[in-house]
Amino acid sequence: MDDAQAQPVCAQEALDLLNCVTDSPFDQEKCYRLLHSLRECVLSKKVKKFSLADEERAKRSGKKST
Repeated sequence: MDDAQAQPVCAQEALDLLNCVTDSPFDQEKCYRLLHSLRECVLSKKVKKFSLADEERAKRSGKKST
């Protein structure tokens, strides 16, 4: 498998939104546009759940998926 090189689905949209909310001064309109962009990506890619890399690694090493 090529999981190590696979790009997480909607990763850039999620990262852009997270970085937006940390910006100072906070630009609510910009963050709203980024939220909308992430929502569109999630709907188009049929994403059901996000997880952090460390969380995913722990899950893989701790138990096998069914």
